[in-house]
Amino acid sequence: MFSIMGLLLNYQWEIFIALEIISVLSLLIFGVVRYFFNKQKRSLLFLLLFIILLILEALLGLMIYQETGEISTFLIIITVFVLYACTFGIFDFMKLDRWMRQKIGNWRGVQLLTEKDIRIMDRQKDPKYIAKKYRRSSTVHLIIFASLQAAFWIYGTGGTSELLDYLKDLSWIGTENVAETPYANDTIYRISMIWGLIFIIDFIWSWSYTIFPASKKN
Repeated sequence: MFSIMGLLLNYQWEIFIALEIISVLSLLIFGVVRYFFNKQKRSLLFLLLFIILLILEALLGLMIYQETGEISTFLIIITVFVLYACTFGIFDFMKLDRWMRQKIGNWRGVQLLTEKDIRIMDRQKDPKYIAKKYRRSSTVHLIIFASLQAAFWIYGTGGTSELLDYLKDLSWIGTENVAETPYANDTIYRISMIWGLIFIIDFIWSWSYTIFPASKKN
């Protein structure tokens, strides 16, 4: 018998990837329709489509969790994507929007950027501003990383009593036996180890702009 839930479970990754591809295309088409064809109202339909797809992704993750009751790799990744879209993604979209206006404006031979946009784009070339921006983003990343790791540890150990023991003795890092770690299952442990490595690289990279500031770009 055909089951929608069975279909979602069997093709969850394919559905998620398809939603992501359509989401990116909807943003690009939004820019083309709005700035190349100058259709302001019609372009909003593609922005609305992006929001609907984001909601569908969140619902997909929720339905998968309700069915399995597990914090799987899929659930963690889809949560990260949705949280990104609702936080840092907003600022990245604004940056993409300015980039599309600049490129399409050059193609059309018209100025689509406002004076404010030009000031923002010029400021983003300032080494001091870049260093400040990366310091802020790395601090936010630190807070999110530490908060979620604490949640994972509490979820894995069933409380807070054992957390200090794991902090005092970090020899469990890199072990193949998840039972020796504060994580509930192998999936969360593996993802946390990869995330930890990415966090360290990102933190060092972000602060390098402060320690070794670049010269201003033309």
